[in-house]
Amino acid sequence: MALTALLSVSDKTGILEFAQALHGLGVKLLSTGGTAKLLADAGLPVTEVADHTGFPEMLDGRVKTLHPKIHGGLLARRDLPAHVAAIEQHGIATIDLLVVNLYPFEATVAKAGCTLEDAIENIDIGGPAMVRSAAKNWKDVAVLTDASQYAVALAELKAHGSISAKTKFAFSVAAFNRIADYDGAISDFLSAVDFDASAGQSAPVRSLFPAQSNGRFVKLQDLRYGENPHQQAAFYRDLYPAPGSLVSAKQLQGKELSYNNIADADAAWECVKSFGLPACVIVKHANPCGVAVGKDALEAYSKAFQTDPTSAFGGIIAFNRVVDLAAAEAVNKQFVEVLMAPGYTPEALAVFQATKAKQNVRVLQIDLPPGGDTDWANGRNAMDVKRVGSGLLIQTADNHELQLAELKVVTKKQPTQEELQDLLFAWKVAKYVKSNAIVFCKHGMTMGVGAGQMSRLDSARIASIKAEHAKLSLAGTAVASDAFFPFRDGLDVVIDHGATCVIQPGGSMRDQEVIDAADERGVAMVFTGVRHFRH
Repeated sequence: MALTALLSVSDKTGILEFAQALHGLGVKLLSTGGTAKLLADAGLPVTEVADHTGFPEMLDGRVKTLHPKIHGGLLARRDLPAHVAAIEQHGIATIDLLVVNLYPFEATVAKAGCTLEDAIENIDIGGPAMVRSAAKNWKDVAVLTDASQYAVALAELKAHGSISAKTKFAFSVAAFNRIADYDGAISDFLSAVDFDASAGQSAPVRSLFPAQSNGRFVKLQDLRYGENPHQQAAFYRDLYPAPGSLVSAKQLQGKELSYNNIADADAAWECVKSFGLPACVIVKHANPCGVAVGKDALEAYSKAFQTDPTSAFGGIIAFNRVVDLAAAEAVNKQFVEVLMAPGYTPEALAVFQATKAKQNVRVLQIDLPPGGDTDWANGRNAMDVKRVGSGLLIQTADNHELQLAELKVVTKKQPTQEELQDLLFAWKVAKYVKSNAIVFCKHGMTMGVGAGQMSRLDSARIASIKAEHAKLSLAGTAVASDAFFPFRDGLDVVIDHGATCVIQPGGSMRDQEVIDAADERGVAMVFTGVRHFRH
């Protein structure tokens, strides 16, 4: 008996070619509305659903497939005599293949000025109902919800005259996932609508934080273990990831990425892609231990490595420029776990493939966000999420990019133009260092980094100790503090070690005490009015 396929798609990509191939295999075609017209205009024999059910489409197309002849044909189990008898009694024919994609709700609400009415009208009812029916009865019905599945289905139909149980089950899982994503998008949108505030507005007023948050993630890979060997882990990406993010990385060589590799790589990549000039960031345990800009990848790496060669051992290295032979040879002299860049020359890749030991280096290629270093903001996440107990903390991401005009000089001494550039560089680095963060910088290079301490005073001391161990002079450095100095003691420590200018948010009750201390010590200090805690 010939198979029957019901095709009803909003996105018609590839549907005509697929229908033509099905017809060539002797499959009977059912369809609705615009899809039926497309097929008929191409000369394909297609039966309208309204003719099949004997009931016309109504309510502007809201009701067309919600009919026992559709859902009976999808849900009837062929292996149960009672089901077969029931559909025969009522003249219901079985449907063996369902091809449905849904009204474009996500695309509709993403448009500027989308009205609540437009959003509601793009909530599909019949489509999800059919998909659920077919997916539930996956042993008898193949349900396709994406054009990428057409070729797989056709290949099996051509080879065997049917679609395998394994493939149908995979299609079913994909279908339920699609329905979950679709319903989640609707819930996210509607849960964020402020009904009262929207009165009289053409577009609904929406809260940043909906009444219900529906996380939607796709698994990329299982990991060997989690943060520690006794923990299990997997790596997921957002359903709609930001361009230029780590989840888009292509691994060119090396061992499988570990949980810690991925966490550290993300910290390095998010930092390095924020720089306009050629930059290199070296990360260890989620903290930058060396950051620098230079005329090219080699100079940026050489300067970043000087900050803390000890911590750089076994670190994560990220570039925002193509890695050439010279940079690759320099990196190759140390033990590196992960290397990231937007590209590599063939000669550079050959360096890491030359020896068996270096073949284990995980080399990742990640495209920079659209616009590259001129528009890196396109690649930033809008929200930041942290798991706590049985709940979530959700906040807008820390995407503030400090501009020179925002700086407020609060001391008698004014910073020089060179110092201002170093202060901005130090501030950018401090944003990616775990709090409490103190960062010494000079000439576009980190000179000492103090991170993650319970007191700002200890972070200042550690940063100076790091510089001393690396044999770097802190004389004439710029210092960034991610939050205000609560007392003058931390400021005195950085000045004692050579800082001549300081950048900090301000906002402490003792700001004047700290400003007076800076004036007393003859250094320049600027306030940003913005804090960058990173826990």
